[in-house]
Amino acid sequence: MFTGFALIHYWIVDLREAHQFASLAPPIIAAGAGILLLVGLWTPVTGALVALAEVWIASSRPGDPWIPIMLATLGATLAMVGPGAWSIDARLFGRKHIDIPER
Repeated sequence: MFTGFALIHYWIVDLREAHQFASLAPPIIAAGAGILLLVGLWTPVTGALVALAEVWIASSRPGDPWIPIMLATLGATLAMVGPGAWSIDARLFGRKHIDIPER
């Protein structure tokens, strides 16, 4: 949930500071992915999209890259971990439960 709110917050900050529409493409992608993360829809794909967009932002802008790097790390983590128990993905596809057989 933190990642989704942070992505939307930094999109609003970028919207106020941007002077060209071309520089808004990665933050718009990241904010859209943040909304999907908030509701828990397509979490693995959305997490990977967040990671790619934030690496793009960190490498293309001058200044401090640590917030985009942190958000890229959180996006990659969400892509690997998957949806939470109260997400739309869990309702649509169900939680995965692995039973390890006894030897």
